[in-house]
Amino acid sequence: MNPDFQQCIKAITRNPSWTSFTWLGMTAGVSLLATPLRFGAETITRPVALDVGRVVFNGLNKAEFVALVILLIQLRISGSAKSLWMPVFALALILIVQATWLLPELSARTDIVIAGGEPPPSIAHAAYSTLELAKLTLLAFTGFRSLQLLR
Repeated sequence: MNPDFQQCIKAITRNPSWTSFTWLGMTAGVSLLATPLRFGAETITRPVALDVGRVVFNGLNKAEFVALVILLIQLRISGSAKSLWMPVFALALILIVQATWLLPELSARTDIVIAGGEPPPSIAHAAYSTLELAKLTLLAFTGFRSLQLLR
């Protein structure tokens, strides 16, 4: 293999931009596209949509933790990404809050709806949505800042 090509692949692999943008696309696809479309489908009942949403968001959360680990490894080996530690730390905090508080609470609310009840008012959906927007912003910042560091 061409040594220049190998160097290019090595530089790209070490740069956190590809992980940031992949994670951004994954999260935007689920949160901003698939979820609103699911609830707009006329033949899907609310309990079914919520149950599917629970499975999808739990799966997304696991995939996001994998992306976070990859991003942390890339930051560690990149050597020039010191300015990215704080936004990635914020991403980690968001994931932890979503995994330990919001997803379990939203899942419990889904159980109530599936059982035929109506859950009491909660800030969980608003908090989750706000954190999703913050996460997307941090991922875009990390991705574009990583591209600047690549130069």
